[in-house]
Amino acid sequence: MTSTSGPAGAVPPEVPLRPDGSPSRLLVVDDEESLADLLVEALSFQGYEVTSAGSGTAALTSVEESRPDLIILDVNMPGLDGFEVADRLRSAGDLTPIIFLTARTAPDDLREGFGSGGDDYLMKPFRLEELSLRVSAVLRRTIGQDAAAPRAEDKVTVADLSLDLAAHQVTRADKTVDLSPTEFRLLRYLAANAGRVVSKQELLKQVWGYDFDTESSLAETYVFYLRRKLDKLGPRLIHTVRGVGYMLRPPQE
Repeated sequence: MTSTSGPAGAVPPEVPLRPDGSPSRLLVVDDEESLADLLVEALSFQGYEVTSAGSGTAALTSVEESRPDLIILDVNMPGLDGFEVADRLRSAGDLTPIIFLTARTAPDDLREGFGSGGDDYLMKPFRLEELSLRVSAVLRRTIGQDAAAPRAEDKVTVADLSLDLAAHQVTRADKTVDLSPTEFRLLRYLAANAGRVVSKQELLKQVWGYDFDTESSLAETYVFYLRRKLDKLGPRLIHTVRGVGYMLRPPQE
């Protein structure tokens, strides 16, 4: 499978730098050697420091050795697939952002990926320009994020839902809700705008940092997964406003 490039003359986004001023580090994981080589070459040319791995097992070793800032991870690999790699990393407490590359189209397959802690996904075949834009957006959001941590007293409460912004903890009906960092950001934005309809494009911009046009079901998929965690503890809080977006509001009597 191959990737297609963006429009002729398109300018790639500026490479986000690490706190020490060095280029961001990427790890490309794909058992399709030709695609992996293409991504390594293209992203290195843009200024990233890029390493690659050809299997899930090699990916886990490479994460330990290279300590990447972001992992571009193929899902459909023999042996240890991308979702299993993500599961192992998250279980070990590794929160390195992950962009999945997948040929799977079934909604359940995509939702499984977010259950594994993925930050984004791209369907194959994809445009190299699209991947580059998403990589840059994720890194701008995640590199040096501790410096922008909320004050300890910052909390948001909607009905029986409570978000502790400093501790990144969520409770509903006094029960802890385990969320990935991206799920937390999504819920935080919806809660901060409780009672207002938020469009999918607004969520892509404010939660994922995507200030470019993209036909992505990312927001829809994440809302589904977030609802599944919250709704088992009480009445639905996140509501769909058909054709517009989503609203978080207290249950109505």
